[in-house]
This record gives sequence, C-alpha cells and structure tokens, in this order.
Amino acid sequence: MALASRQLQRCLRGRPFAPARAAADAAARRAACAAAGPKQRLVFLGTPEVAATVLQELLSASRDAGSAFEVAAVVAQPGKPKGRGNKAVPVPSPVEQLAREAGVPDDRIWCPKSARDPAFLEALASLAPDLCVTAAYGNMLPAAFLSIPRRGTLNIHPSLLPRYRGAAPVQRALQDGAPETGVSVAFTVLACDAGPVLAQERVAPGPNEAAPELLDRLFRLGARLLLSRLGDVWSGAAEGAAAPQDEAAATHAPKLSKEEAAMDFEARSAQQLHDQVRAFAGWPGTFADFLIEPAGGGAGGGGGERLQLKILATRVAGADEAPADAAAAAAAARRVAWGPGRRMFVPCGGGGALEVLQLQQPAKKAMAARDFFNGLKGRQVFVAPAAAVAAAASAGASR
Repeated sequence: MALASRQLQRCLRGRPFAPARAAADAAARRAACAAAGPKQRLVFLGTPEVAATVLQELLSASRDAGSAFEVAAVVAQPGKPKGRGNKAVPVPSPVEQLAREAGVPDDRIWCPKSARDPAFLEALASLAPDLCVTAAYGNMLPAAFLSIPRRGTLNIHPSLLPRYRGAAPVQRALQDGAPETGVSVAFTVLACDAGPVLAQERVAPGPNEAAPELLDRLFRLGARLLLSRLGDVWSGAAEGAAAPQDEAAATHAPKLSKEEAAMDFEARSAQQLHDQVRAFAGWPGTFADFLIEPAGGGAGGGGGERLQLKILATRVAGADEAPADAAAAAAAARRVAWGPGRRMFVPCGGGGALEVLQLQQPAKKAMAARDFFNGLKGRQVFVAPAAAVAAAASAGASR
C-alpha cells in the first residue's frame, strides 16, 4: 500500500515537473479542461504500475479547477492471490490500490475476470461514459464494450504504431536494438492495436535504458499526450483527426517467454546480448551458463562445475576496455576475462565483449561482478558450451 500512497500524494498535490516541461503540461491540462457545461465521464481501464501512473495523471487533471471531465469509474484486472494454499489472499493491482486510496467510490471500481462479463457490461452501460481510456489493461475488449462509450475508447500504446503491435512493444523494440521508439494514443478497434492514431511522440531509448524504466517513461509521456487531445475528443473532432494505420508497415510484438531468456555468447554479439538483457529486465530476466574450473586447470571443455547466473545489468565494452587476452580467450576456450577493478568481461562469438555489471547466483542476492570475483578465490570462469545452454533453456521452459 505504501507505493499507492506515494502515488496518491503526488496525484493530490501535483507532481513536480522540470521547468522545460511545465508549460507543455499546463497546456495539456488547459486543453483537457476547456469545455464548459456538465463534466464528461471518463472510465479508466488499467492494471499494473505503469497504468497507475496514467491514472494518477488523469485524477490530478480531473481535479483541476474547471476541469471538463471526471474519472467516473476505474476498471482493473482482479487481484492475484499471494500466499500458499488456503492462506492465499488476492492482492489488489496497483491501479485498484490507487483508485481506492484516491477516493473513487467502491461501487465505481470494477475488477471483472473478463470484459465480456454481462454484469460488468451492464454496469458500464448504465454509467453512460463519454470516453474509455485503456493503458496496459491486459484484457481484450469485445464489440459489446466498444459500442458503449459515446466518444469511443482510446488506448495508450508504448510504440510508434503500426510498429510493435501486441503485448510486449517496449521489450521487443529494445531486443531489436531499435534506435527510436515512442508512444501512440489510438482508438481501440476489434483488431489488436490497429485503430486510427490520434497522437504520437517519438523517443530515443538510452543506450543502457532497460524495459521497466522505458515503459514508465513512455506511459508518463502517453498520459500527457492524451490530456493534450482531450479537448478534441470532447468536441468530437478527434475521430476525424485520427489517422488510419498503414497495415503494410505493421509489425508485431508477442509476449516474452522463458525459452528466450538464455544468452548465447557463442553466436551473438556483445550489442545483441546487451539489448537482450535490457529487454528482458524484470521478467523473465536473462541467464547464462558458466563453468568454474580450478586455478590453472581445465580449459572450459565441460568438465568444470556448472553454474547458472542471472545476468541483471551489462554494458558493451569499448574496443580498448577489455583485457588484451579477451579475443584470444574467445577463440581458444571462451574464458571470462577480468579487468582492472575486478571488472568482468565475457567474450562474444558474434563480436566484442560484454561487461557484466550485476549478476545473481542461485538462491542468493544480486551482487556486483567484483563481489562474484572475490568469491571465486582464484578459480577460472568459462562460458558453457552451446549445447549446455540449449539444455538449460529447455529445462527452464519446462519449470
């Protein structure tokens, strides 16, 4: 609940903005609040933390003096059970937590198992919303739902549609090493993420920015982008202003799987592996198999102690950073090289060396690479052969 409480405090007092962004945010709020007369009814649908960030922005804007809209109801996925056996109790999602602490009436917080639920659809229809807004809701919306809001349903999608439609747009963009991504505000249709686009903004991911940080940044930006266009929504101009998507340019972003979490140091480059770590940060994470050999013995041929490490943070080493023997190690026996300050460099068959900054051993806490080095007590580390990596990936997928 502490996290939701912090969000609520920011919502009620207004989040501090950088000076360069304050004017744009103020303009967005004025646009959202421009209409006169009865307040427009907005229903918000979302579930995880990034969606709570959007809800926070909408609640704050709706409470500005002269606001043209109200958040009339909040919809989230049901809470997930936490605990074991009969003691497991459902834990509300971040969106549900924030809605309750922000004072949304209990009978206006809905958590249906499916958006097709007849009782839910009846309650939504009786509310007669002017607009529904979705952000990482995680539930497909049927035609019966889409026909209810008078001005339609708008979705905040963290990609430059029509690229990266689907469940994991940010993760797939990072995995691909895309130099540019962004956020779109688009009308929802029955086809996944295929509706007309009302607004977009482009963003260049940072070279070491991971999926959780980029997701948060894009949804914050998407909330402000939505607020800047609400005036057009209330006037009815938004439907005519939204641009159809180019189906020929559409790409898809399927959800991540555990099978993709294994790192292949033999086939991939340092940049590709770094992008994989950034993309899979959070869930499911990335792991790599290594062989631990006694000091001065073994050659990484498969006879050493096998150790699977979860790789949490990396960077691509510059050409002059990795120790001089890194290239030779890659060609000879895939030996991990250690640089000044006990920095960990893993040679990559596809080119370059990957510096591992943070890792986690089984049943242990995350640690810096230098702490891992200290625990080796002089033993050598080799990248496990590709066959062992493939077997480990298969075993991990079956768990």
